Amino acid sequence: MRWQPYAGAALAVAAAATVGAAAVDANSAWYRGLATPRWQPPRWAFGAVWPPLHATIAWSAGRAWSQAGERERTELVAALTVNLSLRTAWSWAFFAARSPRAGLVSTLLLDASNLHLIRTTARSDRRAAAALLPYAAWCLFATALNARIARYNPRP
Repeated sequence: MRWQPYAGAALAVAAAATVGAAAVDANSAWYRGLATPRWQPPRWAFGAVWPPLHATIAWSAGRAWSQAGERERTELVAALTVNLSLRTAWSWAFFAARSPRAGLVSTLLLDASNLHLIRTTARSDRRAAAALLPYAAWCLFATALNARIARYNPRP
C-alpha cells in the first residue's frame, strides 16, 4: 500500500518529537535565567517552526522509502533512526540535563547526521532529499544558537 511508508515515517517522527518534547521546559527558571544572544528567536517561534519541519521529515522519509530498493530501505531506516534519536537526545542533553555544553555536542552530532540522512535519501529520491534542507538549515541555526548560549553560560 502506497500510504504505509508515509504513515510509518509519520509515527516515527511523532514518537521522537513526543519523547524530545517531554524534556523541554522553556518556562523553567533555569532556562529563563540563561544568558542568550540578542538574535535568539522568541520562544513561540520554536513551537511554530518544528511542526512543519517534522511533517517534511516524515514526507521525505515516506517518499524515499517508496522509491528505494531493499538495500537502500535498510540504509534509510538506519539513517532516519539515528537522526531522530539524536534530535531527541538534544532536548534531553540541553533541557533535562541543564547543560548547554552537552546540548552543543548533541547538536553537532545531529548536524552530521542530517548530512548523512540527506545523502542517504538522495540515493533514492533527490526531491525527498531536497525537502530535508530546511530541517538541516534550522538545525545549523540551532547549533549556532546553542554554541553562543554555551559560551555565555560557562559552568561555574
